[in-house]
Amino acid sequence: MSGNTFGNLFAVTNFGESHGPAIGCVIDGCPPGLSLTEADIQGDLDRRRPGTSRHVTQRSEPDAVEILSGVYEGKTTGTPICLLIKNTDQRSKDYGNILDTFRPGHADYTYLHKYGLRDPRGGGRSSARLTAPMVAAGAVAKKWLFEQYGTTFRGCMTQVGEVQIPFESWEYVPNNPFFAPVADVSALEDYMDALRKAGDSCGARLRVTASGVPVGLGEPLFDKLDADIAFAMMGINAVKGVEIGAGFASVAQRGTVHGDALTPEGFASNHSGGVLGGISTGQDLEVAIAIKPTSSIITPRPSIDAAGLPVEVVTKGRHDPCVGIRATPIAEAMLALVVMEHALRQRAQCADVKVSTPDIMRRRD
Repeated sequence: MSGNTFGNLFAVTNFGESHGPAIGCVIDGCPPGLSLTEADIQGDLDRRRPGTSRHVTQRSEPDAVEILSGVYEGKTTGTPICLLIKNTDQRSKDYGNILDTFRPGHADYTYLHKYGLRDPRGGGRSSARLTAPMVAAGAVAKKWLFEQYGTTFRGCMTQVGEVQIPFESWEYVPNNPFFAPVADVSALEDYMDALRKAGDSCGARLRVTASGVPVGLGEPLFDKLDADIAFAMMGINAVKGVEIGAGFASVAQRGTVHGDALTPEGFASNHSGGVLGGISTGQDLEVAIAIKPTSSIITPRPSIDAAGLPVEVVTKGRHDPCVGIRATPIAEAMLALVVMEHALRQRAQCADVKVSTPDIMRRRD
C-alpha cells in the first residue's frame, strides 16, 4: 500500500497536490441506491474551505465539488465515485525561496529523504489542502449512515492556544469561524489577532462526537473501533494526540468512577467514549484531538539547506495561524469514514444479527 487509501470496504483513495490543477478522491464500495448530488457534499466543504474569515488563510478557493462517476440519475450505482475539486488560487511563487531549504516543523526534510525529490509548492502532498477530498468522502458516508441508522456527527473547538473554551451549547458552533460552542467569541478573536500580529501560531483542541451509533460495531483485538478512530485522527495533518472518552483523565480516575455503570435506563456515564472492548456501546462516540501549532510562520527560524549548511527560514505565503480553526469538519469526516467502514463490515460479517440503537442508549447522559 502507498498510504493514499483509507478504508477497505469503503475505500477512499486521495489524489492531487496543493498547487496542482485539482485534488480529489475515488470512493470504492459505496452501496448502490443512495441519493447523492454535489449539494449533499458541498455544505461540509464550505465549512472547511479557506478564506472564510480573517483568522484563517486568505487563499480563496471555492472548493466546488464535481461528481465525475458512480452516480446515475441522482443515485449511487455501487461503482467507484470520483469526486474532483479544482485548485483555482495557487500562488506557487511564494514557495520559490524554500526549494533548497527545510522549513522547521514541515515534512520537507522527510519527504526529500523518502522520495529523493519533493514538491515545495504549498507542501505538495503533505499540505492540509488534501483534507478537502476526505471531507467530501465523509459527507457521503454521513448521508448513508444517517439514512440507515440516524447517525449524526458534530464537533467543536474546546481550546485554542492557552485559551480554554467552555461548552455552552452546540447551537453556537455554526455561528462563528472557530466552531466554538460559546455565544461570545470576542476573546478568541482578540487572541488570534494578537497572534497574527506577532508572526506566530498556536495549536488547538477539538471535540468530535457521533450520536445514534448502532451497538456492536467494531472488532476484538486489532481492528477495534476506537483503535481505528485513533488511526484515522492521526492521519489528519498536524494532529499529535487523540483521546477516546475520558482519555488521559482516566489515569486519575478510580475504577469505581471510570467504569460506566449499566442501569435499566441505560449507561450512567460515558467515560469509555462509546466503545467497550473495541465495540460500540450505542452511546455517543466521544473523541478529542490535539493539533500542533502551524509550522508556516513569518518569524525567522534556524534550519539547514539541502547541502546541510545553516540557513534562516522565513515562510511566506497565506497560512492559517491556527490550523485547528478549520479542522472540525475534517475530524467529523474521518470519524464518519471509520463508522461507515465498520457498519459495512458488520453487515458483511453478521448479516443475520440485527444491529440497532436501543432506545435506552439514545438518551443523553
